[in-house]
Amino acid sequence: MKYWLGVVCRDHVHRGTRLGIAQLGHGKRDGLARLSPGDWLVYYSPRTSLRNGEPLQAFTAIGQVVDDEIWQAHEGDFHPWRRRVSYLDGVRETRIRELDLDLTRQPNWGYQLRRGLLELTSADFDKIKSAMVA
Repeated sequence: MKYWLGVVCRDHVHRGTRLGIAQLGHGKRDGLARLSPGDWLVYYSPRTSLRNGEPLQAFTAIGQVVDDEIWQAHEGDFHPWRRRVSYLDGVRETRIRELDLDLTRQPNWGYQLRRGLLELTSADFDKIKSAMVA
């Protein structure tokens, strides 16, 4: 089992949690293919919305990958890749700066978030999950 951090604006996270799906990298397949059933996915939202959103810098959802299936949705001209995730209900949005994480101990830690998906240490995942479900 692995622990992943997906970087997605809060509006898109909320839409995905309502649908029970994960979508990463503006609908690209590559990131989703790195996830396996049973892996955990934490969403970090730098902003409230993609364009002109307010700065947020918070963890906004947490869930577990359900199965191996990756499929392509059809939304007009947009055909994003998705997979099913079972999200935890009633989580508390948690600001990243509230937690002492391995992730944020490095100088310029925010640069690695630009990749859109990165693996978390189990210690960081446990801290984030504990804060969100408290």
